[in-house]
Amino acid sequence: MASNLMIIESPGKAKKLREILAKVRPGEDWKIEASVGHIRDLPASGDGDDLITTGVRRSYAPVYELTERGAKVARELKKAVSTAHQVYLATDPDREGESISWHLKEALRLSDPIRITFNEITETAVRKAFGEARSIDMQLVGSQEARRVLDRLVGYLVSPELRRQTGENLTAGRVQSVAVYLVVLREREIRAFKMTVHYGASLSFAAEGKNTWKVEWDTKAGFTTEASPYVLDRALAERVAALTALEVTSFEESESTRNPPAPFTTSTIQQAASNSLGWKTDRTMKVAQQLYEQGLISYHRTDNPNVSEDSMPKLRAAAAVLGLEVVATRRQFKAKDGAQEGHPAITPTYWDKDEAGETDEQKALYKLIRVRALASQLLPAKYAVRSAVLKANEQLDGRDVHFKATGRTLTDHGWLKLLAGDDTDDERQEEAPNPLPVLAVGQRVAATSGEVLEKKTKAPPRFTEASLVKALEAEGIGRPATYAAIMKNIIDVRGYVGEQKRFLHPLPPGEQIIERLEGRFSFVQVGFTREMEEDLDRIADGKTTYKPVIQKMHAVLESELQAVRGAVPTAQKPASEHLCPQCQKPLRLIRKSANGPFWGCTGYQEGCKASFEDKGGKPVLAKKQAPTPSIEHTCRAEGCGKGLTRRPAKKRGTYWWGCSGYPACKQTYFDKSGKPDYDAATKEKTA
Repeated sequence: MASNLMIIESPGKAKKLREILAKVRPGEDWKIEASVGHIRDLPASGDGDDLITTGVRRSYAPVYELTERGAKVARELKKAVSTAHQVYLATDPDREGESISWHLKEALRLSDPIRITFNEITETAVRKAFGEARSIDMQLVGSQEARRVLDRLVGYLVSPELRRQTGENLTAGRVQSVAVYLVVLREREIRAFKMTVHYGASLSFAAEGKNTWKVEWDTKAGFTTEASPYVLDRALAERVAALTALEVTSFEESESTRNPPAPFTTSTIQQAASNSLGWKTDRTMKVAQQLYEQGLISYHRTDNPNVSEDSMPKLRAAAAVLGLEVVATRRQFKAKDGAQEGHPAITPTYWDKDEAGETDEQKALYKLIRVRALASQLLPAKYAVRSAVLKANEQLDGRDVHFKATGRTLTDHGWLKLLAGDDTDDERQEEAPNPLPVLAVGQRVAATSGEVLEKKTKAPPRFTEASLVKALEAEGIGRPATYAAIMKNIIDVRGYVGEQKRFLHPLPPGEQIIERLEGRFSFVQVGFTREMEEDLDRIADGKTTYKPVIQKMHAVLESELQAVRGAVPTAQKPASEHLCPQCQKPLRLIRKSANGPFWGCTGYQEGCKASFEDKGGKPVLAKKQAPTPSIEHTCRAEGCGKGLTRRPAKKRGTYWWGCSGYPACKQTYFDKSGKPDYDAATKEKTA
């Protein structure tokens, strides 16, 4: 029996979608299959000399191949397509999802697939998606295709050059290298930083029935300049602190308001989860994906900071239950330049649910999302503000001495009722604990005490994953779907950036890469990368096409490579001073590993599988060194005769004997009084 086939990306959505389809399209037979992401890709590597061999023809038309996993998925999908009446491509509603749909169409040879998208997995959204069914958007496909080809060009052409120059297995990435560059630049600032000790002064005043209020010396009024911004003379600060008689020269009372932060976008939810929950970016995106698949939140890859107009009635109802007042007209937030505003901000799909999710992680992230989205439409917080300028009655060295004070009191909590104590907003403002009284111009006041303030300049802070994502977004580098992958790649996979107590610092390979790229390749420059991102956006908007964007990048890379090849000699990598204790060949440090860096034998291809723990850049030979084979006790497996080694077993105080010819010979023996028990061999396996 023919049925309708819906192909989605993640199998986690299938259960929820089946429930919805039974309501939206009753009486129809539906089958749901998942592609589990892309099934085709450009070749993983190329030599960079002949673009045909690297997966991009001279016409710059990409040559794709099924991935190993994709080939298996494609076979299963073809079976489903063969019995389908109509195929619906319901991959994610972004450029990546559009590209996946196109690859499915090409690989499965679909003649007339219907493209549908939904920002949330709800009955309303799915019903709307069928009403707005369309064909595949080739402008979006072209934009994503250009991004992938640009990434491959950098990898194909520049990575081999890095390896030629250094003799190390280093790689370049169109966006990953820029992220590493930002970390390296920040580290240079920190290393070059020299602390400056400077001084200020504050005066305290007693107020009847109230807490003490304070004023602080305004050093910019006559004592510092833009070229010399600090007071370095402590004695001068001590003289200022002794000026207790002052006159009020200015006093103002006003009201200020503070609006709530915007609902989450992909980058801001990563920052918030890092600040509030201590999560890494890939963990945040994984949990957000789970919430999306359960139909609990809207699509989590977006750079639009606004809730949809359709959501406002449900938002108002949820706020009313909590006794919170919503603005009369939907508050809108400005998206960053280049933002794709086709999808709303990340919001709950069922606003009345104050708790949702199957795990503690999901519940924690859902709460952040819901509270932030609700708060975005609540009334602003209001403050009563008092500010004053006072002048000392006597001059110092012919100069007037001015003091400033500001008092700020919260009068209406507004949205702060919901987000009190919120630590997800980087721009939150704290209430100034300075109960400034009503003052009159010309009023003379006497301070009860003065204090010298010793201050120290601080080095710029190291990036965290959250602040690096924020910096990349601010510079227009990368897009929402790419940030988590960038962080994982440079930290966990490549080992170019290290992390200590959440703060990032460049590792030697990362610094080495930047040293080789800086000043030689344009793609590592922030401005150049931003322009490339803008070109990709222009493809999506139909303002340019795929080929000229790729041609421009290729021409720049080839020109820069030619210059570098003529100026930088090929590295002669010295042999390691550390030798394998089993075969005496040099060891080499392997940084890319699931369990961290380790040392491996260069005789691996010849059969030596020895590996050793890394400690401070040196192999720990003693812990991994194999026992010396016995001369007295030899292996009795047929055709072997190699010496046996005695090794400790898992049970404390027990041992076993194994053939030193492993892995060719896997013969083992029980231990009996310190000798191999030949009559009770545990295995009878030979090569």
